[in-house]
Amino acid sequence: MSTHANDPKWTRRISTCARAMAVAGLAIAAAGVTLARYDAIPKLAGFGGLAFGGLLALLAFVLGLIGLVLNLRHPTPTRGRAVLALVLSLPFVAFMVTRPALSGTVPAIHDITTDLANPPAFTKLPLRADNLTGVGTVDNWRSIHAAAYGDLKPVRIARAPAQVIADAARIAKAQGWEIAVEDPAAGRLEATASVSFIRFHDDIAVRATPADNGAASVVDVRSVSRVGVSDMGVNAKRIRAFLKELQGA
Repeated sequence: MSTHANDPKWTRRISTCARAMAVAGLAIAAAGVTLARYDAIPKLAGFGGLAFGGLLALLAFVLGLIGLVLNLRHPTPTRGRAVLALVLSLPFVAFMVTRPALSGTVPAIHDITTDLANPPAFTKLPLRADNLTGVGTVDNWRSIHAAAYGDLKPVRIARAPAQVIADAARIAKAQGWEIAVEDPAAGRLEATASVSFIRFHDDIAVRATPADNGAASVVDVRSVSRVGVSDMGVNAKRIRAFLKELQGA
């Protein structure tokens, strides 16, 4: 009787299944994020593919461990399949698990601004119809926002609004944002930024209000994600970095 015939069937099956799941998980995730990046499918569908691929990778990792243990007890020709499953799935699982931790503790909101009472308005870029998703009311949004991002305030810059907007447009272009409105006379800028490999789109509005008889400006910024409920803290980070650079321009 051959060695293969004497191999424990469950060791072979589990090791083979682990390898298949690991490969499938990577393939589904790669297809999802790539198709979403080029808008062949909706962004959230692409993210869903990434999440589902991550789940398959987690199952592959567990089965790979089981298959490896079984192979140590009863060596079979499928030991390499269990090892390959672990090698393929571990980095992917680690990536998925660490994403929430890296974003820190942030609230499930996606509309972030320096002025809660009167956020900069979008005049050309449309504000999403479901912008209150996850919060329900404007008052709830303001309460959650104030508790999480109390450091975001208007900034005063000793430059005229027209110059501030010109500087803001230069910074935006350098960061790869797509400018939709650049109106120095009105003290207004609107632009769209892309986030992550999938290229989620976030819309930004910058408002420069005259101060000191026009010699200075009070600057407000608003950054809104087009899809999803939580922005994982991305919009607040963008506003902080943008204002810091604008103040130093």
